[in-house]
Amino acid sequence: MIKSRFCRYCGIKVTGDETSCPKCHQPLPDISVSDSAKKAGQIFIFGLLSILLSAIPFAGIVFAGIAIYQSNRNDLAKNQSKAKTGRILALIGMPLSIIATVFVILTLSVGNIAVWAANTWTGFIYWLEGIPADFENNFITDNRYTYIFKGLGITFEVTIFAALLGIALGIVVALIRSSYATLKEEMHGGFGKGLLKFLNAVAGIYLTVIRGTPVVVQLMITYFVIFASSNNKVLVAVLAFGINSGAYVAEIIRSGIESIDKGQFEAGRSLGFGYVRTMAFIIIPQAFKAVLPALANEFIVLIKETSVSGYIGLQELTKGGDIIRSRTYSAFLPLIAVAAIYLVIVMIFSKLVSLLERRLKNSER
Repeated sequence: MIKSRFCRYCGIKVTGDETSCPKCHQPLPDISVSDSAKKAGQIFIFGLLSILLSAIPFAGIVFAGIAIYQSNRNDLAKNQSKAKTGRILALIGMPLSIIATVFVILTLSVGNIAVWAANTWTGFIYWLEGIPADFENNFITDNRYTYIFKGLGITFEVTIFAALLGIALGIVVALIRSSYATLKEEMHGGFGKGLLKFLNAVAGIYLTVIRGTPVVVQLMITYFVIFASSNNKVLVAVLAFGINSGAYVAEIIRSGIESIDKGQFEAGRSLGFGYVRTMAFIIIPQAFKAVLPALANEFIVLIKETSVSGYIGLQELTKGGDIIRSRTYSAFLPLIAVAAIYLVIVMIFSKLVSLLERRLKNSER
């Protein structure tokens, strides 16, 4: 097997077992077996893609060319079985792709291609020219933009209160489960241990059921079964999304608590703090910093999950866009507007979270 490397100082290619560059006499990098195995895997994937995409004009040719080029370029990788298989697949995929490409070109004459391109361009220009009228029809006529703003307000209302409920519920469940894991060896029977064991079992069932069923099903059960006699759809949505979010927040916070070194508990005990005060003043603040990115991600997921509130007839942001679409029979602008609003909300919230993380890191110094 021929071994070749490039000197990181002068850039020349050195072939053989030399340990130093013959030009600048600097040490050469070691030959990485893992890198060659990774490269061999890439050659195999490109060769396989050249077969799978051979019916698509030019696609199989491109992937076959990449596989053959990579196998010729990397002397260490091309001798591995994956690379050899990938090269064989590429050599098979190349002629198949060429045949498919030639067939498509012959089937679509130059004239037909020109007509297709002209029609496509004309249709694109016509679509662009129609955007102002489409915008007026979707948002200005009959003040239809109010559906979007009203839905946005309901989305914020449901998201904020559901997030607060989820955080409160998640903290309680996380404390029950982490306390049971920490204190079950210290407690010697009695009512306290029995109660903690019962609460831990209830918390485990809650996590299993909530995380094991879709949020849409939970929302519909809450509205059509549990609160079938209630007309307050916002309250139902807050409860459904808050209970669902609480299960995920609980596991996030519990992982943060368990990431704190046990010496912190001992330090709190040495200061005369009980278990509750140690958790409140020492453990929870540190755990919050550790899990802040995960909590922010859960809040972002919650914002987007509220888009299914339309299943119970709640007119949130997505439902507002859907109402406009049903009035104008135009789906593009209402859906794009809804998607853009969600994107802006998530970007602003992500920026605020990054600023908070930076502030917390600065406070540690």
